[in-house]
Amino acid sequence: MKKSHVEIVLEAIEDLHAQEQIVTRETLAELTQLKLTVIDDRLAYLVDSGQIHRVQRGVFVPAPVHKPARIISKIVLPGGIVKLEIGDDYVLTLTPREARTLGNLMMADSLQYANIELGHHTAVMSSEFGAQLREVQRTLAKLNGDFKKSQQIENAEAATEHL
Repeated sequence: MKKSHVEIVLEAIEDLHAQEQIVTRETLAELTQLKLTVIDDRLAYLVDSGQIHRVQRGVFVPAPVHKPARIISKIVLPGGIVKLEIGDDYVLTLTPREARTLGNLMMADSLQYANIELGHHTAVMSSEFGAQLREVQRTLAKLNGDFKKSQQIENAEAATEHL
């Protein structure tokens, strides 16, 4: 059975993301051999259906498919005993030394989380800065009487907004 273009594009996104590659419409077109117009249409559909996320203009990642996160709580008892409760299913009782060891083992995950959050905030700030820069360019072009240049900037922005 032949795969649909949506399936082909989604699989390509998942494969590139698993290889820690940046997923753009150009890389997808190169990988899938589909035309950019088809890629753009399928990307718009996948974003609208929640199967992928746009992390910044022209960069996409697959939507997470994990089960919903359970509630996690930590209780420190007198004497330093630590109880970790994960959802309704798991309860860990840890000695102070075990709690420190577990914390040490989870440090890499903490750093990874911090880096991911930093990346998201940087992408948002970069996007906002880019929008402000385009607005300044458009205003300068209008003030200099270069209406053709300001129209080109507006047209280029309108063409890339849907990506």
